[in-house]
Amino acid sequence: MSRTNFDQLLEAGCHFGHLKRKWNPAMAPYIFMERNGIHIIDLHRTVNQIDEAAEALKQIAKSGKRILFVATKKQAKDIVAEKAASVGMPYVIERWPGGMLTNFPTIRKAVKKMANIDKLFADGTYDKLSKRENLQIRRKREKLEKNLGSIADLTRLPSALFIVDVLKENIAVHEANRLGIPVFAIVDTNSDPNNVDFVIPANDDASKSVEVILTACCDAIAEGLEERKVEKLDMEAAGEQAEGEAAEPKKARRPRKAAKAEDAAEEVAEATEEAAEEAAESAE
Repeated sequence: MSRTNFDQLLEAGCHFGHLKRKWNPAMAPYIFMERNGIHIIDLHRTVNQIDEAAEALKQIAKSGKRILFVATKKQAKDIVAEKAASVGMPYVIERWPGGMLTNFPTIRKAVKKMANIDKLFADGTYDKLSKRENLQIRRKREKLEKNLGSIADLTRLPSALFIVDVLKENIAVHEANRLGIPVFAIVDTNSDPNNVDFVIPANDDASKSVEVILTACCDAIAEGLEERKVEKLDMEAAGEQAEGEAAEPKKARRPRKAAKAEDAAEEVAEATEEAAEEAAESAE
């Protein structure tokens, strides 16, 4: 069963592309027609592409890997932040920090610096500084939080990127391509889909369009995370059961010394019975 349908996407305005004069010819396979100088996206293709992307995202989440969401345009940033946070994934909604993927160790240093500032504020070290110095440090902390706060828990490179508007986020796409990181993206008719691994042809300027697609994809990610959790619990239960089954025979087994003592007692009893029988026969 599809995660979206034609009517749902039509109502959200996913079919509206850009003006014909602004189109990218590489998007021709995803365009249904032209109307009043505007390209109309084939929503049947969009439904199929959403299902394909959602399934791939689900498998990535199920394997325990991270997906980085990127959207710095005003119409999409709040929606992306909400949806990504709902499934515990990192996101970038302010300016893309150049070299975030290709120079990841430097970005991690900046995140650690932010954590170090918090630590020094907590233990009272900065209380000894002047009011002006304290204010400068706080402003620096706020700037770091604004740009990097949403990726503070991203300790390694993400396994995939989900991008809204590849034309605007072309640096992120380029870095991901250079490192071989799969790119999922909502691609409009004015963008180049050739650098995207999972193309979702749709209107990337309307907030409703972005929301309906992100909802379907994030629901798939949530399913993957839930399945991973269930499998983990099943494995733990199976491990405990195996340990219990292995422990039972050990408890049932008699100690070697006790077994020898019991065997000796049986032999003595048998010998006693035989002697008694022989004595009775001789008496007769």
